[in-house]
Amino acid sequence: MIFEDLPTTPTSEELIDKAFSRAARAGKAKGGLEAQQSMLQTAANIISDNLENVVTAWPDFEYEDDVHPFYYELADAIVDVDKLRQSLSEVMWASRKAREIHEEYQPRLRKTDVDTARKHRKQAFARLADIVEQIDDELLYINEARNDLRDLPDIDPDEPTIVVAGYPNVGKSSFVNDVTSARGETASYPFTTKGIGVGHFERDHIRYQIVDTPGLLDRPPAERNEIESQAVSAIEHLADCMLVVLDPSGECGYPLASQLELRDSIAAQFEEIPVLTVANKTDRRDVWDEDRLEERPVDYTMSVETGDDVETVLDAAVDAVDYEPELPFDE
Repeated sequence: MIFEDLPTTPTSEELIDKAFSRAARAGKAKGGLEAQQSMLQTAANIISDNLENVVTAWPDFEYEDDVHPFYYELADAIVDVDKLRQSLSEVMWASRKAREIHEEYQPRLRKTDVDTARKHRKQAFARLADIVEQIDDELLYINEARNDLRDLPDIDPDEPTIVVAGYPNVGKSSFVNDVTSARGETASYPFTTKGIGVGHFERDHIRYQIVDTPGLLDRPPAERNEIESQAVSAIEHLADCMLVVLDPSGECGYPLASQLELRDSIAAQFEEIPVLTVANKTDRRDVWDEDRLEERPVDYTMSVETGDDVETVLDAAVDAVDYEPELPFDE
């Protein structure tokens, strides 16, 4: 996952202390003018290099090759990407500024007496410290963003993906667990109350990804907050097929009419993506709302409890994805 290896961002105080303590050690190893020159070069290099490394550790949000739209929108839902990019830009400015200060003061330390050189070096140190202190808020924000993003679940947006939706307790998680190795493959997004379930299965040597998103696609759009709505928008970039699971028995705690309304809202939002409606719990068909189903037919039926037609549903989802792997051309 593109954010998991982001390094910790130092605070301005930590960076200044590091630069000046290393500079002091460099100065002790030499004498006279050479000591002052070495101290300035060491401090400026540490500040400039560390700040540049803060920026280059992040992917470039402007390029889809660096950040897939799925992760871009997730990142923007969790942190303000525009603010993050501005903070990174300010840090890069400070990195360049540190080099400019070094280039401005280094000539002054060559042809003068030691006392004057020491005075110029102290002036340069003061300006270096001022530059770093100016971006203290930006460094703090970048580190907060890193902490918020690095633990996102590892979802590969380039794998063919089936997203499972529907009200709670209709059998979504049981379905995902049944058809994949998803047990234990859950992690919490900052905007969900439950862990996202991610599993994988293979068909014809192709690896498919199946995702259960409790807390996002288990209630109507009007009940989602702004961040949750943006997270759902991110899923539009991820899903190649939607499976909306229903419980026609109503034992999940939600009437079938409400479940069908949720299905319709999901189909409307994901109108460019195949949406298959699946009635679960055929083993409880004696208490199904058959009249409602006759009015609003479903695509498939199954029972995760007994395993009946589960593979049929999975095969239908694979067919709907219609994934064609890219094959290398013979040169």
